[in-house]
Amino acid sequence: MSDPYAGWAIVELLGRRRLAGYVTEEEHFGTAMLRLDVHGLDAVVTQLYGGSSVYCLTPTTEDIARKLGERLRPAPVTPYELEPPRPRQPDPWDIDVDEDDGPGDDDG
Repeated sequence: MSDPYAGWAIVELLGRRRLAGYVTEEEHFGTAMLRLDVHGLDAVVTQLYGGSSVYCLTPTTEDIARKLGERLRPAPVTPYELEPPRPRQPDPWDIDVDEDDGPGDDDG
């Protein structure tokens, strides 16, 4: 068995998404995963992928990987629990029935 790859690379995921950064292998959840550190303009975004989602990995230079990382700019994941709550949209089918407004109620 060869040593796991570690270095700068362009990574294609399922043939649909292309990212570039520093690639290493880490074990999580009992399986080996690809760790991709994408170096953008303002920050480093770390993403983990299962091996079966990697369509192609092309080793490249640090300069090329950083330039692609700046251009592609993947957004960091924000846990939905930390996002501000969205205002609830009124449901046109949600009829607010007051229990006192039943048949025989002579209020009005």
